[in-house]
Amino acid sequence: MQSERVRFFAEERWTGGVIGMGYVGLPLAVTMVEHGMRAIGFDRSQERVDLLNRGVSPVEDVSDDELTAALADGLEVTSDEARLAESDAIFICVPSPLGRNREPDLSFIRSAAETVKGVVGSGMLVSLESTTYPGTTEDILVPAVEEAGFVPDEDVFVAFSPERVSPGAEMKTGDIPKVVGGITPRSTEVASAAYARIVASVHPVSSARAAEMAKLLENTYRAVNIGLINEMAQLAHELDISIWEVVDAAATKPFGFQPFYPGPGVGGHCIPLDPQFLAWRAKEANFATRFIDLAEQVNIKMPAYAARRVSDLLNRAGLPVYGTKVLGVGIAYKPNVADDRESASIEVLRELEGRGARIAVLDPVVGEDRIAVHGFDPVAADGSLEDYAMAVLLTDHAVLDLKRIATEVPIVLDTRGAYRRAGLEFDNVEAL
Repeated sequence: MQSERVRFFAEERWTGGVIGMGYVGLPLAVTMVEHGMRAIGFDRSQERVDLLNRGVSPVEDVSDDELTAALADGLEVTSDEARLAESDAIFICVPSPLGRNREPDLSFIRSAAETVKGVVGSGMLVSLESTTYPGTTEDILVPAVEEAGFVPDEDVFVAFSPERVSPGAEMKTGDIPKVVGGITPRSTEVASAAYARIVASVHPVSSARAAEMAKLLENTYRAVNIGLINEMAQLAHELDISIWEVVDAAATKPFGFQPFYPGPGVGGHCIPLDPQFLAWRAKEANFATRFIDLAEQVNIKMPAYAARRVSDLLNRAGLPVYGTKVLGVGIAYKPNVADDRESASIEVLRELEGRGARIAVLDPVVGEDRIAVHGFDPVAADGSLEDYAMAVLLTDHAVLDLKRIATEVPIVLDTRGAYRRAGLEFDNVEAL
């Protein structure tokens, strides 16, 4: 059956079922339709399903127009999991958070596996895209297929292909190379044929475990290097050296150096979480992940360090933290997106709030409603800034008027190096 299924996925118009219509699943479903396939998007939230079917996208990387076009060309969105039985391939794109003790929370993946067990059919491909520890595909999806009465890699092909979504990035899902690893080479070949129809390029690896670990390496690499530069930033400050100048200088080397920049911490759905999947799996193997653990220690302390820098600047001006009005500029975890998941910016403001500062937030990208959800007073984009003793720039959205902030607020701490990149110099602006 394998060679026949490879040919089918490589040549025919097949139907892809997507479990989870969020930041990963919706762009994937839309990409399938844009490449001539049919897609059935399944989500347990009827509210989200109704929103999507009205042509309203809750995901920044898919515009309302793109969603409407996909709905007209072959995308169906439903809360009826039985509809997934119409699929030739099922792609699992559900959250994979950490639990309270920073252990992997696989409840969403297990729930998706139960759904697969009820709808899987002979000849199907089942691919997990949710980030997780090496071995999850074999531990959870393979038993689900077996319990449904099928032989994995003969009746049903099983693979892992990690999502590489970067909210707000110019590259779309279909433009990003796909790593694909099946539970055996047979499943890898079938999965690669399917993905090759909808993405620019496919990089097959020897196993699902290798693909799972590749995803964790990508973000662990970033977390470790961010931890390094965050520690270097603190050292540079103690030595009265600009870390931004140092990084720019080192980056002139045409080989052997990739610039990373400090910030108030790490945020989003990947970098703070993914290395912990690897660390957790390593503990099971009695292996110490020293780089991962050290980087996490540095990164999780950065919000407190940023808050301390705010306190120091206020003290230098003869002002207490307690009762002083401080403006937080930006609470998204990265610039130019309205995504505040795991945002270190929010942690900085919580630290200051805990010290008695009166916090308000300016973030025209995230929006006033979302700011209020976090319990902060929102500041309108055109609102006056003159009542604030200090501003701390936490997320450097392109729409921010940096000149206005530095002109109207007496003290500014720039945690992102935004003023330096913009070529702006103000005596009252200090970099992290």
